[in-house]
Amino acid sequence: MIIGTEVVDPGITFVFEAAPKDTVYPEINHLSEAETDLHIEMLANWSSSNRVKAPVDGFVAYLNVFVEVTNKNGLSNKFELSPHLNLVDNLHYARNIKLPGNVDDLYDVTFTIMPPDKEKFGIHYDWFHEYGDLMESKTIEYKDLNFKKIASKKRR
Repeated sequence: MIIGTEVVDPGITFVFEAAPKDTVYPEINHLSEAETDLHIEMLANWSSSNRVKAPVDGFVAYLNVFVEVTNKNGLSNKFELSPHLNLVDNLHYARNIKLPGNVDDLYDVTFTIMPPDKEKFGIHYDWFHEYGDLMESKTIEYKDLNFKKIASKKRR
């Protein structure tokens, strides 16, 4: 289920998706498939119109990505998306999640994307003086989403 697509400066395409629940390894670090309602994802790739001459469709790594899911009764859960690897999307950010209400509720979903931590991510002089940081923090919200259909699906 494609939730939405956004292109942000300097030319990063974000595709937000809700996917069927799945097993993610190592299982000790991820919500089990049996406890999951859906797998929420964000693809982050360089667009063909990026202004930094990055390889088109290359994965944009080291972002800090959070999602908050809120139903119409005000119940809310916040999750950090972590890097994942699969055969369909390749590298992407994702998390198995449990919805804070019923699967047939309507949900507002807010994605917050922040640049990499400065303590872990280096930017060379040439990039920094040409473009500054990798990107500015961005908050993107989608309203009145129904996850019932995707929550009832299985990958296998």
